[in-house]
Order: sequence, then C-alpha cells, then structure tokens
Amino acid sequence: MRQFAALYDAIDSTTSTNAKVAAMAAYFSSAPRGDAAWAVFFLTGRRLKRLLQYSLIHDWTMAATGLESWLIQECYAVVGDGAETAALVLDQLPTVAEAPLSLETWVEDRVLRLREMDPATQQARVTSWWRSLDRLERYILLKLLTGEFRVGVSQTLVVRALAQTAGLDPPIVAARLMGEWTPSAAWFERVLSHEHTDDDRSRPYPFCLAAPLDGDVRELGDPRDWQIEWKWDGIRAQLIRRGDSTHLWSRGEELITDRFPEITAAATHLPDGTVLDGEVLAFRDGRPLPFSALQQRIGRRKQVAQMSRAVPVVFMAYDILEAGGTDIRPQGLGERRARLESLLDTAGGVLRISTTLGAGDWDRLAEQRSHSRELHVEGLMIKRRSSPYGVGRKRGDWWKWKIDPYSLDAVLIYAQPGSGKRASLLTDYTFGVWHEGVLVPFAKAYSGLSNDEIAEMDRWIRRHTRERFGPVRHVEPVQVFELGFEGIAESSRHKSGVAVRFPRMLRWRKDKKPDEADTLEAVRRLLGRSLATSSKLEVQHIMDKTERSTTLDWTTEDEYWRSNYSTRPYVGTDRSYERWQPGYRYGWESAQRYQGKNWNDVETTLRSDWDRYEHRGNSTWEQIKDAVRDGWDRITGRR
Repeated sequence: MRQFAALYDAIDSTTSTNAKVAAMAAYFSSAPRGDAAWAVFFLTGRRLKRLLQYSLIHDWTMAATGLESWLIQECYAVVGDGAETAALVLDQLPTVAEAPLSLETWVEDRVLRLREMDPATQQARVTSWWRSLDRLERYILLKLLTGEFRVGVSQTLVVRALAQTAGLDPPIVAARLMGEWTPSAAWFERVLSHEHTDDDRSRPYPFCLAAPLDGDVRELGDPRDWQIEWKWDGIRAQLIRRGDSTHLWSRGEELITDRFPEITAAATHLPDGTVLDGEVLAFRDGRPLPFSALQQRIGRRKQVAQMSRAVPVVFMAYDILEAGGTDIRPQGLGERRARLESLLDTAGGVLRISTTLGAGDWDRLAEQRSHSRELHVEGLMIKRRSSPYGVGRKRGDWWKWKIDPYSLDAVLIYAQPGSGKRASLLTDYTFGVWHEGVLVPFAKAYSGLSNDEIAEMDRWIRRHTRERFGPVRHVEPVQVFELGFEGIAESSRHKSGVAVRFPRMLRWRKDKKPDEADTLEAVRRLLGRSLATSSKLEVQHIMDKTERSTTLDWTTEDEYWRSNYSTRPYVGTDRSYERWQPGYRYGWESAQRYQGKNWNDVETTLRSDWDRYEHRGNSTWEQIKDAVRDGWDRITGRR
C-alpha cells in the first residue's frame, strides 16, 4: 500500500504527462507483480464494487474521534470530499506501528473480505486499519472501500507506461487491457509478455476515436480523399462473433450483449472471426429515435423483451476490424469498407451499414450537415480513406464535425460550492429564463469558465447574495451567460417544463443586461425543432408504460440507478454515484411508504425527515432532492 500511495502522490503532484508515465513505469518495474496488477486495475478506472457507504464512514469517524456530526459536516463543506475529510479528521488518532502490507494483500485479504462480515466486525476492522496508516494511505483506503478511487491519468498513459516497461508497442498492450480480466501476478506477466498470450475470444479491440474539427474544413484538402458519414447519436460498440458466441462491448468496456437480444440474434449469421465497429441506435420507421429513447434500454436488465418492442434497436456498422479471425486494422479504411459492404446488406435489418455521403465539395457537405438535427444525427464524421484503424484519439485521420450546440442566454439565479478541489469555490450555477416577468429555473451548469473567471465569479457571488438555503445562495439576477447544450426534451419534473442535455457555459455575457436574456417561449421554440421531442413519438407512450418500477428489492433498483444516473441533468460534473445514491433510495422507500399520494402531498414531510434518514450521507435536502424525486417517480410511474 505504501508504495502505491507514493505512486498516487507522484501522479497527483504533477501535470506533466511524461512525469506521470515515468512514475508509473518505475512502479511497474519495481513493484511485486500482484501489486502491479491491482495498480493497473485501479489506474485504468476500474473499481471495486462499493463495500461501504459514506454514511458508515461518517458514523465511524465520529465514534473514533469523538467529534460531533455537525462539525464533520462543516469540515466536509470546506473540503468537498468525504474520504479526504475523514482522512484529515482522523489525523488526531494515535498511530499504531504495523509492518507494511502489499497492495495485493490489502485488497484481497482485507478489503474484499469485508463483504463476509457483519457491520460491527467491519467497523472494528476498518477503524483499526486507520491507526496503522498515514493520511494519504487512509485516503486511498477509504476511496477503495467506497468504490470511488480515481487518479489523474488516462488509460492511454497507463498503456504507455506498461509498453515502456515491457519494451512492447503500445497497441499490443492496449489490446491486452480491453475487456474483462482479473488482476493477478500471472495476468500482469501476460500483459508484459513478448509472446502471444490472448486466448479470450470475447476480447474487443481498443477503439479508434475521432478528434473534434475546430478549424476550417477546407483545410483538409480534396473531399475525395475522405470518407464522409453521418455522426450517429447512440452507443459506440464492437460486435464480436467468434466460434459459437456473440459479444457486444460498449466503448466503456461494458458487456451489453444481454441488453440487446435482437442484435445478438442477428449476429449469429456473421462468419466466425468477425468483429464490427459501429453504433447501437434506437431505430424506427427508417430513422433513429432520440438518444433519450435508447437510454430506456441502457440500464434495463428486466422486461428486456417488452422494451425491445417499445424501443427497437439496430447496430449501425461503420467498420470491420477482424475478418476470418485475422486482424485487419492495419489495412486502409477503403479496403476495410469494401470488406464490410461485401459482408452486410446496405438495406434494412438489425445489422446495417452506415451510409456514406457523396464527396462533392465542402460547401455541399456543409449544407448537408446543417440538416443534421432534422435527421436525428449529430453532424458528420470525416475519415481519411487510407487510414488504418488506430488506438485512441490521434489527430489527423478521423474527425468529427459536429453541429453547433443549441444556445440561449440565461440569468444566473443560484450558486453553490463545487466538490473536490472546487469545494471552497462557488462553481455550480443554476440559470433562469424569463416567463411572464419572472425568472424560471432552466438549467444547471458547472463547466465552461476559466480559472480566472471562476475566481471573479466567486467573489461577485459572495458580495451579491440575497438569501441562503444551506449551501445554496440566491444571488442578484444580474449576470447573463450564454449556455450551450446538445439536446432538449419535455420534462414534467422541471419548473420550466424542459430538460437539457450536457449544459455548459459558452460565454459570460458581460455585454448584456438581464432583461436581454432569453424567454421560456424561446426555449419552447427550440424544443419544437429538437431531435429529443420524443413525446411526439408513439414509442414514448409505450416507454412511459414500461418504465414504472415494481422493484421491491433495493439491490435491483440500485443496479438500475448505477447504470443510468450519469444521464440525469442534475448530475453535471459530480460523476460519483455514491453522491446521488441516498436520494434514489430515499425516494424509492418513500414512494412505497406513501402509496397513493402524489409528490406535492409529501414533499414537505420528506424534506423534514431527510435529516433523520439513516442513509443520508453528507448531502443536504437542496443538494439531493432531484435524485429523491427521480427515485419516487420510478415507483409511481411518472418516469
């Protein structure tokens, strides 16, 4: 653990990618193989399933230190992270010397075995471990226990470090890290081996990613050198047919085969040794459905057949990576495209080929791109015909020419502190638009400002706060911002009647007065031409009927929200599921407790009872109420 903590510190204390790679390479060369395997597991973003809730960490910290709950919560308000708060507060405990244990021993013989213990034994074990660790080691342990360990490196950097350690080409290492694997000394040896070691027939290839096209498209030269396709708005995936088995992997390396049985059935007709790269799309009447329709199936593990009828899907293939069991990624895109066309019919069916657009000239393509929203796509993909299928995002061969986001001018009305390193700054904003002379909350945004603008905005908010509701500040409605977002849909849960997808701040409009901001009517006009007006589709009615949860077991409901929470508009940059889980659970329990009542009847009661809720963690009602409403609506059938 100590050596891994030192690696974490080295990575966290530098912004240099070369320094991070060097630190990881040094660790991989010197650490025991079992430790190195678990380090790769954590550094690549994989996590242990949560063993402890933060509410338990909070209670155990109180018991160990004798501090009052309110004081720990005040500390959390400043620090912004539960594990870091506990690690700092626990500094006052006397330390107990213990021989350092390896990371492998910590994970396999201590952390994972907590699952087999009752809460009292868990508390005794964990609090005794705290006393033998320094602050950074305690912090890492708490992050592992809560399933929230993250470190500032990308998988690409981990691959570089491993390749440097082994003396291998990075693409070979990247391929060995794909799919599912269990950390062990033997596994790590296979990763570094110069021999062919992969017998996993389900393993996908590393995805090739496109870079955003920011400049003038004409700088790319002759359009005839490029393959032009629509940029689909679905789930990027690889469809693998090897032997008698079919596997569907998402770009996030999640095996989603069982979620889309129609794709699995269609893939049985593919030749052995075929791997396709493409997009899972909700699809009806010859055109894609909005991504919001596809979301209904992403986390669905039950009622799959019913949802298949409500939200049919296709696999839109745009590349072939393996043919006849041979890796053909080094071939040019033009050759691979010819193979793909000979394999699949360009007509209908579950397995389809992404159509290419005639090269023409850039002006004509720009005109086609301008109609993207009408066709329910996000813009154009531009791929060099001679390009091999690479690993990761490398500028030059693949570009995504997305349509400009929707944008509106809105007024800042609420602000609250961020989390983590931004816990001491007011960086989470709520914006309103005008409706009948009143500002109606419209969207929350967390990103888009520079560090200097964040500091300036923080100072302004503190000087111009009208009211405070816990951590939330109601500010003078003076500041206007241009907001950008990718999609917009009707929503009965929001006061404005709409929800937006991926909102962010494009500009601080210091040149505008608040009465020049947009109106709710302008928002609704955007809704009328949005690709997310799914309420107008027949499928939405079916989805609404099938979406009601009848789950009586929280474990199953927990799985649903763990898979779907990141798509909710209030999540923003706070991507930790544990941050929102107490709200979903409270809403789920409350909806069953108050059967037959509607939300307006019980909201006041739920608000007053929240502070006594045993699983509440450190969140205030204002911070968590959107998640509570979601948990409630899942049971009552409103979502």
